[in-house]
Amino acid sequence: MSKRRRNSASRAERREKVRDVFVARPFEGLASEAEWVALRELVPAATAPLQLSEEYAQKYPDRSVTLATVLPMAWPAMVRQDGGVLVGLQRQFQSGDVSRDIAASLLSALDTEVGQTVGVPALPGPGPRLQDVLADGALDVSIRTGFDFWLAEGAADDPNVAASLERANDSIYPTERLAAAPAAYWCQVPDKAHVRWVLAEDEDAALAGLARLSASGALTLGDGTRFAGMFRAHGLLVPVWDVPMDAPAADWEQPLAAVRDAYRAEVGSDAPLTPEQRRAREGLLGRQLTLR
Repeated sequence: MSKRRRNSASRAERREKVRDVFVARPFEGLASEAEWVALRELVPAATAPLQLSEEYAQKYPDRSVTLATVLPMAWPAMVRQDGGVLVGLQRQFQSGDVSRDIAASLLSALDTEVGQTVGVPALPGPGPRLQDVLADGALDVSIRTGFDFWLAEGAADDPNVAASLERANDSIYPTERLAAAPAAYWCQVPDKAHVRWVLAEDEDAALAGLARLSASGALTLGDGTRFAGMFRAHGLLVPVWDVPMDAPAADWEQPLAAVRDAYRAEVGSDAPLTPEQRRAREGLLGRQLTLR
């Protein structure tokens, strides 16, 4: 083979290695798909323990793994002094397949020595995804009021570390998980309070269910609230309600439970939408939000 052909083949091989593929629902197939989306898009500070699949548990028998919403400087993963692995959901760089990104971060961290920085390529290429690496099950989410879990015991005694941690903690806005529905959260941002609920169903079915509720006047959390609209996140719909700032999260458990029950009664229907429901559907599509 000539030198020119060899160079051309080498360039083609490098392009193939970093070829990106877009996956619209990267967490599809995981038992807590909606919760993964909520932790990535809605929740500022939370953790959940992860269990490796049998293959990887045998390879790394003594390693604990914890999912975190975000890590220092949005690192993809880190290894604590005790050898435990933290893997971040909200990271600086990502490919078109978030599940592959996080799995690559996790596997790289498991192969990283304590005290070393975890190296993860921006485009990891084909390989194991979360669905391959984890023993699937419901996420046991712990909402955090601070990022102290980043550090080993005593590390915050360093004044520079303490100052950095304080700045990170100042960025956290009040957030509480609601028991009324899976992947539902109340949050209070500087000038508003919201209830946000990640729907687990396919987008078309979820939209039809919301349209039926909207047409019947049931898409409300009660007096003083407003259905603000919805946004898409990783292939799922997230309806959002504006709620009064002075009402605690617990006040929205019962109203959201009523919406949940009404939604579940409608979302499985295969009946065609009525003209009024179709108009409601178009109205919902016109009220799509951008999460800031």
